[in-house]
Amino acid sequence: MLTLLKINNLALVEDLSWEVGAGLVGVTGETGAGKSVIVGALKIVLGERADRNLVRTGCDSCSVEAVFDLNTPAEVNSVLAEAGIEPCEDGQLVIRRVIGKSGGNRQYVNCSPVTLGVLKGLGGFLVDLHGPHDHQSLLSRDRQLAMLDAYASAEKDATTYGNAFEHWKTLQGQYDTLANSERANEQEIDLLKHQLAEIDDAEIRSGEAEELERRYQLANNSSHLLAVAAGISDALSGDEGSILASLSGLARDVRELEKHDPETAEFTGAFDTSVLELEELGHNLRTYTEGLELDPAALTALGARIDLLESLKRKYGNTLDEVLTFRDRAESKLARIEGRGDELERLGDAIADALGKRDHAATKLTARRKRGAPKLAKAVAAHLRDLGFKHACFEISLPRLDSPAPAGAEIAEFMFSPNPGEPPMPLRLIASSGEMSRVMLAAKCALARQDAIPLLVFDEIDANVGGEIAQAVGAKMAALGTSHQVISISHLPQVASLATCHYVVSKEFGSDGRTRSRLRQVTGSERIAEIARMLGGAAKSARQHAQSLLSAAA
Repeated sequence: MLTLLKINNLALVEDLSWEVGAGLVGVTGETGAGKSVIVGALKIVLGERADRNLVRTGCDSCSVEAVFDLNTPAEVNSVLAEAGIEPCEDGQLVIRRVIGKSGGNRQYVNCSPVTLGVLKGLGGFLVDLHGPHDHQSLLSRDRQLAMLDAYASAEKDATTYGNAFEHWKTLQGQYDTLANSERANEQEIDLLKHQLAEIDDAEIRSGEAEELERRYQLANNSSHLLAVAAGISDALSGDEGSILASLSGLARDVRELEKHDPETAEFTGAFDTSVLELEELGHNLRTYTEGLELDPAALTALGARIDLLESLKRKYGNTLDEVLTFRDRAESKLARIEGRGDELERLGDAIADALGKRDHAATKLTARRKRGAPKLAKAVAAHLRDLGFKHACFEISLPRLDSPAPAGAEIAEFMFSPNPGEPPMPLRLIASSGEMSRVMLAAKCALARQDAIPLLVFDEIDANVGGEIAQAVGAKMAALGTSHQVISISHLPQVASLATCHYVVSKEFGSDGRTRSRLRQVTGSERIAEIARMLGGAAKSARQHAQSLLSAAA
């Protein structure tokens, strides 16, 4: 339950630290005293967007902090884990939110910064808040169906059906996509086959273009290169006057020098090395000239190969690697088109199987809903009788849909007739605001055992009722307080008298000329005085009536 609510500088509330009790908690006070600030603070904690104008005049920021003690924190821990926050191992959850006057809002869960989305995710497991207009959610068919599933213990069946429906829908989507997007005529198939054949026939090798360009340049300049290489070779080893022939004569003089002065061998050895390197150069030049392509046909073949590759690059990519990538894509597309029939057949079989499972799950879910609907309707009708609708009719209709939807094969429609002799009509079409509040309260009472949300907040939903009906409304809230923590902000003395603990919100004017809202618990004579005020005044009869209400509640 909510154990502590702290508010600082929010509207008229300067500083409030409220230790909230269990059971039915009544909050009363004169109109404009600031009761709505409590509801507003809870909404802020639950992730609703906050207006910076709520910051108290003269302050830079306001803050709200709520502490919850959880008996079963598993669902809350799941939200925390998804947000990367440590779980509530001791069951205590602390939510704090700071609203800046000039922006820069911040929110924390157990001291860790979080997004508003995390707060909203947590709020769905912590607080069920009903204001004067919040009962409009009861008009939603989706909400009505969820309430029926909760009462009928059909959540597991609903989840099974939902998963089966999504699986079938996914397969059907894949089938439709393949059937519509891969339709190809004979011309497209022929084009893909031509493209593959054209690329495959070229037998492209990665990096081939650069090698061919080098060979072509060599072949194109082979006559000039041959003449230059032959000239160097002749100069080295020609018949007369060649460099190597001249060096052989010099070799005798070098030997003579070494013979008479052996120490010259230290540098004359370079002569022998030079002769050997020049001989090797001549040998390499002869090999080089033999490898030059002088055949015009070879040069033509090289040019043709280069032209072919350039043509493929113009069609299929800027580089040969891109051409090969295009080829792989074309092959895959052709395979999909040619294998489309087999894939459609496989998907068709899978869809038939998924459809069978979906329909089986839908039948099981429908049966459970049909068993639960009259029981829930009977329970709500019983609570409605207690709330003043002595002859009202309440039914739950389950019209079948033309085709199954994500939530099942039917919708739920709450049917209501507040007046005897009138046929029940959809609740969303006929109920007034006052009637809706009581129908919502009756539904809450009927679903109390299935409702896992620990805190219920009723913000003046008991407006426009009085007398015995007000007493019945209070009794229903008190009954809910035995299984939930219930906070009721009310103008009804009958409701306030039934509260487990009673708090009063009042305005105070300080010596500094500022107005502040205060909240205090009232007991004994103070509580009698507050209920007497709600009854109409401080007269002795009002106090006696207040005392009798409290005695009856006790």
